[in-house]
Amino acid sequence: MSQLVAARHKSRPADTQVPRQESKLNSHVQGRVSAAAPERVPQVFWCPDLVSTRDLGPSGVDAVLRLAGMMKSCPADFRRALTGRQIVMFFEKPSLRTRLTFEAGIVSLGGTAMFVDQTQERLDARETLSDVAHNLERWVDLIVLRTFSQQTIEGMAEHASIPVINALSDVEHPCQALADYLTLLERFGDVKDRCLAYVGDGNNVAHSLLLTCACLGSQIRVATPKGYAPSPQIVAAAREIAGETGAEIHLLTDPHEAVAGADAIYTDAWTSMGQEKEEGERAKIFPPYQVNSRLMAEAARHAVFMHCLPAHRGLEVTDSVMDSKQSVIFEQAENRLHVQKAILYLLLGGGDRLPARSAHA
Repeated sequence: MSQLVAARHKSRPADTQVPRQESKLNSHVQGRVSAAAPERVPQVFWCPDLVSTRDLGPSGVDAVLRLAGMMKSCPADFRRALTGRQIVMFFEKPSLRTRLTFEAGIVSLGGTAMFVDQTQERLDARETLSDVAHNLERWVDLIVLRTFSQQTIEGMAEHASIPVINALSDVEHPCQALADYLTLLERFGDVKDRCLAYVGDGNNVAHSLLLTCACLGSQIRVATPKGYAPSPQIVAAAREIAGETGAEIHLLTDPHEAVAGADAIYTDAWTSMGQEKEEGERAKIFPPYQVNSRLMAEAARHAVFMHCLPAHRGLEVTDSVMDSKQSVIFEQAENRLHVQKAILYLLLGGGDRLPARSAHA
């Protein structure tokens, strides 16, 4: 377990603590063919929160994607899996896909969601994260955060005794990358011998793609302008995981080198939320990284186009690519629902709710 994860690892009752290497990963639901609702089981998933893809590791990423596939193919089997469970969502940034897929996901599992609009002020503006956390852990079963700062999510996870999910921060977007790789698995069957080329800004989405690719033992090429490369810390973490899984990670500056023969081409907005002051400068730097028909033609003939959305048509991608038969952008958006259902199930797992932690502990 990494130091980052170990530092935040939440205490579990002795009868529910399961070492990572021995976890059965909810094997009771794997390969199910029955239409009956899955039985409620003890909370055996080792990951207390999803703050970073690093919290999952290779086995956890595999568990999420396998379960997401089952939930997508047999949704009726899970309709009462989280009956009575409640989640709360605090969003400091606007959202379409993230909010609706989490709300639809928990409802389809039998639970309920509450939404708190934090777009007018940061989550810790009125009171400390510790105080917020100690309130929430007494009312609900899980917290979903979409924030400007990764530190907000890490702080909430540190103080709250209930699971916390990163629904987007300035550093990572783990739910998105998991949905992206579920889409690639559906298209290609296996991703170990497939190459994803990411072209554009080395942002939070690029970070989570690097980490997820590393966990799956796949191959990724990330091409960014000089000065806009992914975080060295994230790259180092991805390469450490790749040493275990055999993944290949390549950082480049030439978009044509990145996409040559690739199986998938991915891009994202050149200017993320919170970077609006940089928009003019970025508009001068990023045009060579636009994904257009000419760039797509350099990829493999079967290559797909990917984007996490929302897209700025005519900037990072052209209409001809967005609306082409190669585009799987809406498959990615759909798979957000199934991946997040799997994450909710694995973190909440049907086990008994943990006792509230003392605010003075």
